[in-house]
Amino acid sequence: MILGAICTRRCPFCDVAHGRPNAPDPQEPIKLAQTIKDMGLRYVVITSVDRDDLRDGGAQHFADCITAIREKNPNIRIETLVPDFRGRMDKALEILTDTPPDVFNHNLENVPRVYRQVRPGANYQWSLTLLERFKQAHPNIPTKSGLMVGLGETNEEIIDVMRDLRKHGVTMLTLGQYLQPSRHPSSCSTLRQS
Repeated sequence: MILGAICTRRCPFCDVAHGRPNAPDPQEPIKLAQTIKDMGLRYVVITSVDRDDLRDGGAQHFADCITAIREKNPNIRIETLVPDFRGRMDKALEILTDTPPDVFNHNLENVPRVYRQVRPGANYQWSLTLLERFKQAHPNIPTKSGLMVGLGETNEEIIDVMRDLRKHGVTMLTLGQYLQPSRHPSSCSTLRQS
């Protein structure tokens, strides 16, 4: 996880600390690239906290990490699991144009009906648009998203999200079970049959 350990949002499903983060560490891309080389990794996933405090949402830092990793690890495959770049999509996508990952991932997390409770501050349609616009700019790069199940969604709602993702050019999907991260999480619910 890059860009620090403090998120600017407070999603109830997540146990990452929230508040006012420090400035990005300019040495992080180099340190990350060296760690990956030392570990002999062939595939990495770079993710981050939300950084609504940065003018580009952290996109330049992602690009710097991709560049540094590829310089030290020329045969590596890089997946980025990016935030939604709220209000900064144009700038973020422009930055990532010259240094795209091998897989572009942005998790929707859940179905539209529970989106506001699960991801306050995020927007389902915005996230779909982010995925679609990246795919339009990079048609040969796989796009990916993920959903948590176990927050009360129905099978039909999950299928509808899958359809939305396909309509927006997403080619890969992960589904995972919601696990409570703390004493005061979002309430866990079983998957309902539709």
